[in-house]
Amino acid sequence: MSDWFADSFDAASTGAVLLDPTGHVARANPMFRELLGLKEEPKGLSLRELLGRTAPLFERGWRQALEEAHKVELRGVPLEPASQDRRRTVDAEFHPQLEAGGRETTVLLVVHDRTGFAENAPEAARLFYQAFLHSTNVMELTDRDGYLVDVNPAFERVYGFRREEVLGRRPSLVASGRTDRAIYNRMWDALLDPKVGSWSGEIINRDRQGTEHPILLAISAIRGEDGAVTHFLGVAVDLTERRAWERAAMHSERMFSLGQLAAGVAHEINTPLANIMLIAESIRRRNPDPWTSERIDSLLGQSESAARIVRGLLDFARRPETKVGEVDLGKVVTNSVSFLKGKQSSAVEVEIETAKTPVVVHGDREQITQVVVNLLNNAYDALDGHGRVVLRVFADEDGAHVTVSDNGPGMGPEVQAHLFEPFFTTKPEGKGTGLGLAICHGIVQSHGGTIDVDSAVGEGSTFDVRLPLSLAPSGGPPRHVG
Repeated sequence: MSDWFADSFDAASTGAVLLDPTGHVARANPMFRELLGLKEEPKGLSLRELLGRTAPLFERGWRQALEEAHKVELRGVPLEPASQDRRRTVDAEFHPQLEAGGRETTVLLVVHDRTGFAENAPEAARLFYQAFLHSTNVMELTDRDGYLVDVNPAFERVYGFRREEVLGRRPSLVASGRTDRAIYNRMWDALLDPKVGSWSGEIINRDRQGTEHPILLAISAIRGEDGAVTHFLGVAVDLTERRAWERAAMHSERMFSLGQLAAGVAHEINTPLANIMLIAESIRRRNPDPWTSERIDSLLGQSESAARIVRGLLDFARRPETKVGEVDLGKVVTNSVSFLKGKQSSAVEVEIETAKTPVVVHGDREQITQVVVNLLNNAYDALDGHGRVVLRVFADEDGAHVTVSDNGPGMGPEVQAHLFEPFFTTKPEGKGTGLGLAICHGIVQSHGGTIDVDSAVGEGSTFDVRLPLSLAPSGGPPRHVG
């Protein structure tokens, strides 16, 4: 090796190693040793001894360069030194060195470190764009003026807009109008401040159908080499499901606390209430005149109303021992309708739609029946003596369903938001305790299910009770509609 070549070889800013015809190291420069974490000259070592598991790739390149007598290139290959627990990504070039007679004697291996893609912008761009496309979080890229340049599939899934529909438009397309303007002002102040350049916070957006989504949004300003903003990248996490779980947890805690309070209050009221009713009956017997009897009747009526509230409190607070078994929801619905038949107006038409095969759940028959009867009674009350009620039993991928629908006056969002809260009622005074739906909610939740309502003013209401399908006795697939 000539002096000038040796000097250039050792001073090179890329890793270089000379391999002899047997594939062993004849000489390695300092950069190559640094790349592999070697403190000493690796002369005499084979590629396999140097590179461990990634050696076969380099052995093939070395052999091909020798056999074909021309340069061989490998791009973006892994380099995993046998002496280190670290992997790098490199480009490798194999240059066969010829003797005067044309015979190959050595191969010069030149290694360029591409770890982190610092010098491989096209590959880095491809990798990061794939990450953009496959992220489960909403991602949106805008230009410096805030117009959308690109959105990922998660954006399409959450908001319901196709990519081609939103490009060239502003992200305000999905704004709900319910986020305080001051939040946006703070956001832009932070993004345009060179010392900050990013912002994160919660906002409320809406999808194509107008459904609101609580969003945790993080935005970063992207700057060019001159420091000027070129783009903004937003990453959003849809908090809708998380908020639903938080509300459910808070509701459960609240119901438990109210249940304890209700039990205490009910027991304290029950005894004096019973005494009032006994005394009233005693007065009636001793003073049978019409004036006294009329007032005693009024007193007993009010006492019975209070007793009904106490019974509701005890039902709400009580956690009876469940009698778990296989429950055919179709039979529960049919029996519930038969039980209430004759107790409601004959002008109310009741229709039952059940699956051809039994829809079976694992639970307490009496408690599930209580839920259906309560929902059916509420539907009757909403119709005020005239209308139609439809009960459906079916199963889908979400589980078993019992739905109770009426064509009554329906309810607005402000009423629906409080339906399952204890003591909330839309019935006239003395007609309801406001505990029925709260009790239903507790029963359904204890069975691992959910109860939801879909209603609009003037369009009636549908209550949907979803319960987990029962497994077949053999432990096989769930029993449901075929």
